[in-house]
Amino acid sequence: MAHRIERVNSLIRQEISELLQRQVKDPRLGNFITVTAVYTSPDLKYAKIFVSRLDSEGKKQETLNALASASGFFRSELFKRLRLRHTPELSFQWDDSIERGNHLLQLIDEVATDSTSDRHRA
Repeated sequence: MAHRIERVNSLIRQEISELLQRQVKDPRLGNFITVTAVYTSPDLKYAKIFVSRLDSEGKKQETLNALASASGFFRSELFKRLRLRHTPELSFQWDDSIERGNHLLQLIDEVATDSTSDRHRA
């Protein structure tokens, strides 16, 4: 059963990504939204879709609102494309792992720069 859910998660992720790139024309969404992960409940009734956006400065809630308003469209397209017996209810969640990763890289760079400058002083 777990393998089926993983396959459904992957298919939903691919389809939502493609729909965002090719068919959704909402100006609130822009072009830089990435579907990072999909987690479907074991009964396949609900799916959490995690998204991230490159130019996310202050646009998280606006992006999530736009995706929520388009969830009916996404769901009907998933029904047509995937031919599942039941198409899950979709909820969109913000994935800030990319931002956290960038922050950690900046901290590492700062520490590396500080240790290099300390060596040159000695």
